[in-house]
Amino acid sequence: MRIRTAGVVAVLGLALAASGCGSDSNDEPAAKESTKAATGGKLVIWADDKRAAALKPFGEKFGQENGVTVEVQAVSKDLQTNFVTASQQGSGPDVVVGAHDWIGNLVQNGAIDPVQLAAEQKSAFNETAVKAVTFNGQLYGVPYAMENLALIRNTELAPEAPKTIEELVTAGKKLKAEKKVSEILCLQSGQNGDAYHIYPLYTSAGGYLFGTAANGDYDPKDLGVGKPESIAAFQKIAKLGEKGEGALKRSITGENSIATFTGKKCAYLVSGPWAIADAKKANIKYDISPVPGFAGGKEAQPFVGVQSFYVAAKGQNKALAQEFVANHVTTPELAVALYNAEPRPPALTAALDQVKGSDPDLAKFQEAGKNGQVLPAIPAMAAIWDPFGKAEAAIIGGADPAKTITAAGKTISGQIK
Repeated sequence: MRIRTAGVVAVLGLALAASGCGSDSNDEPAAKESTKAATGGKLVIWADDKRAAALKPFGEKFGQENGVTVEVQAVSKDLQTNFVTASQQGSGPDVVVGAHDWIGNLVQNGAIDPVQLAAEQKSAFNETAVKAVTFNGQLYGVPYAMENLALIRNTELAPEAPKTIEELVTAGKKLKAEKKVSEILCLQSGQNGDAYHIYPLYTSAGGYLFGTAANGDYDPKDLGVGKPESIAAFQKIAKLGEKGEGALKRSITGENSIATFTGKKCAYLVSGPWAIADAKKANIKYDISPVPGFAGGKEAQPFVGVQSFYVAAKGQNKALAQEFVANHVTTPELAVALYNAEPRPPALTAALDQVKGSDPDLAKFQEAGKNGQVLPAIPAMAAIWDPFGKAEAAIIGGADPAKTITAAGKTISGQIK
């Protein structure tokens, strides 16, 4: 379950696709030769609990086919941090599974190698997913799932999708006045804020985090936080806060936002695919639509995140790891198994085609994220989460938007330099 908080993503990082990375047709045979030479070795894969359980049968099959032992180990907490530490100590896995926005941090720490995929293999994936796992012109991961925020609404309480955030607030306030709900909107903030979840409203109001260079990469030198655009954005967000409409509240947190929605205490939830299982379990009649932006503002843009497989740079069996990631992770069977473990739109087109017929939610989440921005994985992004989130929470609580976000911009600039 990917509930974003400043703490969870404080060390995370982005990417961009490698034209020169493994497009030579000779790469694949070379990988297979190396694998055969490694017969009798061991491949260690690290993933979180859900992914580890889904991967075990595929690991066993790969082991049997290649005459090796495959260990799929579940790391339930701080997977990225544990991986970087283990890598530096020479005791890490050969393959690790995690978010694309780890890439900048992992590359900076020398923890992962580029992945060798042929052009034909890359073309089998969603283009945005490939872009997300590309960094400094090299492909660093094989994507398997995508995710973004959307507006999930209880259709018994809110039959129509609101076109603007103002329309949502009006409807939510009416429901609250009628004592049908206790909250206008469930958009998690908490005392430390949540940059990931507020981002669609921030972009709709004209704010940005980083500008882009001529080649489309994020430019850490062009920081939008503290600029006039970010001040204007937070002035609009402040009007939705505790001293304004009361739609955004610090009491709505990563721990209670989904539960408040499934408990029918709010009609509108801003969340991702990970919230759907709880909604179904609670028998909520729901629908999914894009997060609405401000009236007269820009279209709200959620972050687009990608889950990916990485080859450890200091793994004990790198040739075997490349073989597994390049030629087994790229199969629809494995992608569908991971989807079944936790339904998120598969990044592999063939896998998406297989499952979307039985899951209409996938297309709705994709529609909600079609204009999204790839979550930056540049190392400078690590400086954003905490100051930006704390500024957001303070502004939601009634602090002066201009002073608060200007101070946050200075803090972030100091950390990037």
